[in-house]
Amino acid sequence: MQKRFRLSRSEDFKRVRRTGKSYAHPLVVLVAQSGGQKNVRIGVAAGKTAGTAVHRNRAKRLLREAVRPLLPSLASGWDLILIARPALVTATLEDTRSALITLLKRANILPANES
Repeated sequence: MQKRFRLSRSEDFKRVRRTGKSYAHPLVVLVAQSGGQKNVRIGVAAGKTAGTAVHRNRAKRLLREAVRPLLPSLASGWDLILIARPALVTATLEDTRSALITLLKRANILPANES
């Protein structure tokens, strides 16, 4: 994911977690907050509940790859955090992309006619 689309500062993560709205799916949790920026910024996290370091890193890579083709169609001005759940470790890229599309549509960040 390109640097301009990354949410990387600890303060930004804390702000989004504290004031953003959360949307849950069995594979991933989306926390979204209107950021006032020109671009969408996305942060990816995987806690220890997702498994060992190898599993957490795989889950984060899977989330980044699943969201990458969706970036051009996302509404601008949002800060998003994607949090991996334990089931994501065994999920495929298609399952992950489907889960993200569902969550982004529910949050009105992805237009309903996109897929």
